[in-house]
Formats: sequence, structure tokens, C-alpha cells
Amino acid sequence: MLHKKDFKYNGTPVEQAKKALIMVHGRGGFAEDILAVADHLKVEGFAIIAPQAYNNSWYPLSFMAPEQQNQPWLDSAIEMLQLLETELNQKGIESRDIYFFGFSQGACLTLEYVTRNAKRYGGVISIIGGLIGKNINTGNYLTDFQNTPIYLGTSDPDAHVPVDRVKQTAEILNTKNARVELQVHKDAGHVILPEELGRANNFIFGYSGMENEKP
Repeated sequence: MLHKKDFKYNGTPVEQAKKALIMVHGRGGFAEDILAVADHLKVEGFAIIAPQAYNNSWYPLSFMAPEQQNQPWLDSAIEMLQLLETELNQKGIESRDIYFFGFSQGACLTLEYVTRNAKRYGGVISIIGGLIGKNINTGNYLTDFQNTPIYLGTSDPDAHVPVDRVKQTAEILNTKNARVELQVHKDAGHVILPEELGRANNFIFGYSGMENEKP
């Protein structure tokens, strides 16, 4: 495995948690930075884990390059997420209680991993990402999500992830029995928006921020 096992942890210790959030950083990013985003998510009681990519990148070229041109790094990154999910399962956290958050290159990797391994996950949040490959190989996606909620947030335009690829990804996820919410923000830039985190709290974690308000 080219990517070394390098997991950063936050939140509740895995051995004590009933749910887990896996957070996948973007190109040039650090696990510690993506972990900080969880401060804005309704994940009290969750174990929060972020793998660190070798040399801060999961694969060398654009996610829309021919898949073979990003090998063997792409397969190694997918293997890394599989290892992490398996470890969580072995420590008593079922896949239906595992959630994913990915940004940019990390969002692309996250979507590719969960779609190749589709099952009932807790939920998936993808900020500016899409399924990987010059042409999406739907033959890689053999199982279904069993109504897993998946939030896709993106900007139109975005310098790295065309909005058409995000929309195509949403269509494929729907065919795999995911419950998809897609939000396209005009000229928002290549960033994580507060509006996206708020919507993810509501759609993925079932939190509207209104519980303490009086009727």
C-alpha cells in the first residue's frame, strides 16, 4: 500500500463511540485541517478520524484523467479507506453508523470509495467532488446504498470540478438507491460554505439548529 496508515483522531475515542465520521482532506491538505471542520457539524459523541495522504495528495492527476493514469495511487487510497472502515467495524461500529465527509480531491475519493462499496452508511457529505475517471465506469458500482443520505455541494463554475460531473454523479447515486441532495452555489469559489455545513447538519445528521427555540 503506497499510502501509509496515518490516521488522525478527534472526538470520542473509537472504543467508546457508537458512531464515526471519516473525513478526507483535499489535494495539498492535512488531516488536522479537515478534522477542524467537524467543529461545525452535529457530531457529538462521534469518533472522528481523518487519514493523511502521502505527500498530501491522494492521486497525482485530475480526478477526470483516465483512471489508469492515477494508478497505483488511486487504488492505494481506496484501500486505505477500506482498511479504516474495516477497523471501525472490528471495534464495534457498524457501517450503517459510519459517516463520510470529503472536500475537493477528498470528496472525489470519498464518493468513489463509497459507491464502489455501496451499502447502508450513516451518510455522506461531498463538498466539490464527483465520481472519478475520464469516463465514469459504472461497472465498478455493483451494490446499492439502501437509502443512505448523500449531500453534494458545489460551486458553478469551479476550476477543478465541472458542475456537469457533479450532476452526473448525483444521477448515478440515485440509481444506486441513495437519497441525494444536490446544492449548486453560483460563483461560490473552491471552498466549504457555511450554508453547506448547515444543510449537511440537517440532511445528514438530522439537525436543524432549532431544537432549543421556543415555538
